[in-house]
Amino acid sequence: MTAEKRLTTSTLEGLTFVLTGTLPMLTREAAKEMIEAAGGRVSGSVSKKTSYLVAGEDAGSKLDKAQSLGVPVLDEAGLRALLESPRKDSV
Repeated sequence: MTAEKRLTTSTLEGLTFVLTGTLPMLTREAAKEMIEAAGGRVSGSVSKKTSYLVAGEDAGSKLDKAQSLGVPVLDEAGLRALLESPRKDSV
Protein backbone atom coordinates (compact mmCIF):
# COMPACT_ATOMS: atom_id res chain seq x y z
CA MET A 1 0.00 0.00 0.00
CA THR A 2 2.89 2.36 0.67
CA ALA A 3 4.15 1.85 -2.89
CA GLU A 4 0.70 2.73 -4.24
CA LYS A 5 0.66 5.94 -2.21
CA ARG A 6 4.07 6.83 -3.63
CA LEU A 7 2.78 6.25 -7.15
CA THR A 8 -0.14 8.58 -6.65
CA THR A 9 2.12 11.29 -5.24
CA SER A 10 4.10 11.34 -8.49
CA THR A 11 1.06 11.60 -10.78
CA LEU A 12 2.29 14.97 -12.11
CA GLU A 13 6.02 14.34 -11.84
CA GLY A 14 7.97 16.14 -14.54
CA LEU A 15 5.06 18.44 -15.43
CA THR A 16 5.11 22.23 -15.04
CA PHE A 17 1.93 24.21 -14.42
CA VAL A 18 1.11 27.89 -14.48
CA LEU A 19 -1.96 29.18 -12.62
CA THR A 20 -3.92 32.21 -13.78
CA GLY A 21 -7.29 33.79 -13.17
CA THR A 22 -9.78 32.99 -10.42
CA LEU A 23 -10.61 29.32 -9.91
CA PRO A 24 -14.19 28.57 -8.79
CA MET A 25 -13.48 26.34 -5.77
CA LEU A 26 -9.74 26.56 -5.10
CA THR A 27 -7.42 29.35 -4.13
CA ARG A 28 -4.24 29.54 -6.16
CA GLU A 29 -2.30 28.49 -3.07
CA ALA A 30 -4.49 25.39 -2.62
CA ALA A 31 -4.12 24.49 -6.31
CA LYS A 32 -0.34 24.95 -6.05
CA GLU A 33 -0.19 22.69 -2.99
CA MET A 34 -2.22 19.99 -4.76
CA ILE A 35 0.03 20.11 -7.83
CA GLU A 36 3.22 19.99 -5.77
CA ALA A 37 1.87 17.17 -3.58
CA ALA A 38 1.33 15.16 -6.78
CA GLY A 39 4.93 15.77 -7.88
CA GLY A 40 4.30 18.68 -10.26
CA ARG A 41 6.00 22.06 -10.35
CA VAL A 42 4.27 25.45 -10.41
CA SER A 43 5.82 28.35 -12.31
CA GLY A 44 4.83 31.99 -12.39
CA SER A 45 5.17 32.49 -16.13
CA VAL A 46 4.20 30.65 -19.31
CA SER A 47 6.96 29.33 -21.57
CA LYS A 48 7.35 26.61 -24.17
CA LYS A 49 8.38 24.33 -21.28
CA THR A 50 5.00 24.79 -19.55
CA SER A 51 3.04 21.51 -19.55
CA TYR A 52 -0.36 23.02 -18.69
CA LEU A 53 -1.93 26.37 -17.97
CA VAL A 54 -4.69 26.18 -15.35
CA ALA A 55 -6.99 29.07 -16.17
CA GLY A 56 -9.91 30.47 -14.21
CA GLU A 57 -12.06 33.53 -14.79
CA ASP A 58 -10.28 36.66 -16.01
CA ALA A 59 -7.20 34.70 -17.10
CA GLY A 60 -5.66 37.55 -19.12
CA SER A 61 -2.26 37.64 -20.79
CA LYS A 62 -1.01 34.26 -19.52
CA LEU A 63 -3.88 32.59 -21.37
CA ASP A 64 -3.02 34.49 -24.55
CA LYS A 65 0.64 33.47 -24.29
CA ALA A 66 -0.23 29.82 -23.60
CA GLN A 67 -2.50 29.71 -26.64
CA SER A 68 0.17 31.30 -28.86
CA LEU A 69 2.72 28.68 -27.67
CA GLY A 70 0.29 25.76 -28.02
CA VAL A 71 0.32 25.01 -24.28
CA PRO A 72 -2.71 22.92 -23.22
CA VAL A 73 -5.19 24.86 -21.09
CA LEU A 74 -7.13 23.27 -18.22
CA ASP A 75 -9.91 24.62 -16.06
CA GLU A 76 -10.23 23.61 -12.40
CA ALA A 77 -12.25 20.49 -13.29
CA GLY A 78 -9.56 19.47 -15.78
CA LEU A 79 -6.86 19.90 -13.15
CA ARG A 80 -8.81 17.79 -10.67
CA ALA A 81 -9.30 15.07 -13.32
CA LEU A 82 -5.59 15.09 -14.10
CA LEU A 83 -4.76 14.79 -10.40
CA GLU A 84 -7.11 11.84 -10.03
CA SER A 85 -5.97 9.87 -13.07
CA PRO A 86 -2.83 7.73 -13.13
CA ARG A 87 -0.05 8.67 -15.58
CA LYS A 88 0.07 6.54 -18.68
CA ASP A 89 3.68 7.36 -19.66
CA SER A 90 5.00 4.02 -18.43
CA VAL A 91 2.68 1.88 -20.62
